[in-house]
Amino acid sequence: MKDNFSKQAAGYAKYRPVYPQELYDFILSNVPCKQAAWDCGTGNGQAAKELAKMFDEVYATDISQKQIENAPQRVNIFYSVQAAEQTRFSENSFDLVTVAQALHWFRVDDFYKELVRVARPNAIFAAWTYSLLHISNEIDALIKDHHFNTLRSYWDDERKHVDEEYRSIPFPFTKINVPVFSIEYEWTTGELEGYLNTWSGLQKFISTHQYNPVDELMIRIKPFWEQKKMKISFPVHLLMGRIEK
Repeated sequence: MKDNFSKQAAGYAKYRPVYPQELYDFILSNVPCKQAAWDCGTGNGQAAKELAKMFDEVYATDISQKQIENAPQRVNIFYSVQAAEQTRFSENSFDLVTVAQALHWFRVDDFYKELVRVARPNAIFAAWTYSLLHISNEIDALIKDHHFNTLRSYWDDERKHVDEEYRSIPFPFTKINVPVFSIEYEWTTGELEGYLNTWSGLQKFISTHQYNPVDELMIRIKPFWEQKKMKISFPVHLLMGRIEK
């Protein structure tokens, strides 16, 4: 698993979109036993925090200590720095395993072996990602140009799985049919700018060129920003299945 987010961990915790409650409700409706969950690649811990409301124990792991330092603390969340592909957990430990916006960074074949080892029989595995946001035709076109052209050479290869809405990621489990979800916000230009500054491809661009292209992008966006806050929509793509063993 790659660590592309330690440098912007604080911004990631502040500006990254929050997943909709409907997503958690659907996932949890398929999990009869709620004793222990593993949130793998927990990042800023937002999924772990929601799981902690329903599970006796939540184990949240990430390879970034800085990300974990920005995660919310709860008495039943146990954070640790561990790679997704090799953990210290015992066999048959978890009723649910989640991966929020991180599966594309994993060595999935190795992770799936570890997942099968630590999951209980018939446990649920749920992984989701959100793809490029929608605001308006004009602003969408500017952001797409920034993403696919300005930053084109600075994205890791794994980013293609997000752009392909996780359709190309191997999934060797019994799939569960899922509904469509979305993240909805009303954002100011400052909130949009804060989010755009968390992109991993951007950090690589800045390291190479020593300037931030988001500054120019925001100048181009502002003439199309029709009011103080505008509606933002992120499509959420869920992969979910039962681990039969």
